[in-house]
Amino acid sequence: MGASSSSSSSSSSASGLKALVIGGGGFLGRHLVDELLARGWQASVFDVRKTFDDARIPFFTGDLRKEEDLLPALRGIDVVFHCATPAPLSKNRALFIDVNVNGTKTIVAACKAAGVHRMVVTSSASVIYAGADLELANEDVPYANPPIDAYTETKAEQEQIVLDANNDTGKEATSFLTVAIRPHGIFGPRDPHLVPTLATMARAGKSKYIIGNGKNVVDFTYVKNVVHGHILAAEKLTCGSKVAGKAYHITNDEPIRFWGFMEQILVGLDYPAPYLHIPYWLVYFIALVLALITKLLSPITKLNPTFTPLTVALAGTHHSYDCARAKKDLGYAPVISLKDAIAETIATCEQWRNPKAAPAKPSKKQK
Repeated sequence: MGASSSSSSSSSSASGLKALVIGGGGFLGRHLVDELLARGWQASVFDVRKTFDDARIPFFTGDLRKEEDLLPALRGIDVVFHCATPAPLSKNRALFIDVNVNGTKTIVAACKAAGVHRMVVTSSASVIYAGADLELANEDVPYANPPIDAYTETKAEQEQIVLDANNDTGKEATSFLTVAIRPHGIFGPRDPHLVPTLATMARAGKSKYIIGNGKNVVDFTYVKNVVHGHILAAEKLTCGSKVAGKAYHITNDEPIRFWGFMEQILVGLDYPAPYLHIPYWLVYFIALVLALITKLLSPITKLNPTFTPLTVALAGTHHSYDCARAKKDLGYAPVISLKDAIAETIATCEQWRNPKAAPAKPSKKQK
């Protein structure tokens, strides 16, 4: 199914509400800002640096770890959407702790000081993924222990900080209502990670391999559906609502074979489909050895291997998530199907198309 109109995909009760999107200059945040405006909200942005100019959108720059930087942006705000985070594949654990944990504590305190009563935080479905098969897991599955990396470790802690801060007094003026949205495998126009990484690997001749038997099923989620889930949660976040204090998985609700998804993106950009199978155990073993070598040599030199135990697990295991709770409590349903989402994404990625691909032959009608 294609996208429905923005105004019809959400209730009109939120029209005129003021939202601050922390991290609104990034991939997800910018899409969220655009959709909020389309649905009649007033939206402003807080980010570490200014990434765009739009006369409709006040843009505050500052450090989210400093309450004095946040307070001017929070004045008069009805809902805060917090979707700022370091890049998930970063190796900088200290930065994750500083931003996702300490920064979130500061944001919660600043919201309360500024009289903001609602907060939606972007978490991750991967907080429950421990590196082994996980099929249609719901929100009752506990956090992964141990976590698979510093990103998911700090996202779980961030989520708990926000949900623990939820306080429904029965009166909006004295309540602080919170909710966490857990997307998985976000992709779409302006995506800085998935398509650029795939195209770069394909141009280097590294996209022909399939890890394992290629049958592992994963959830990928179009950015506009993630945005839709965030806005629905904000609209439902009222005193007495069952939404307050909970986490919600948001996906396209169309689990797909991981390598089938990769094939559609690659072929859509005129690259060959992956076809060479490598046993999962072998690639995982190589990744473990590389990780050990990287650690041993770290005092001398900095290595950054492409294959890590985590990236191998993500490419070779099942990890899909049940979003039944979001359907029931938020009224969530994807507004754009996976098929249309992939087509829309490819259409916006001409710069990543295979430069060596043969031009398409004209049809008989074109001759």
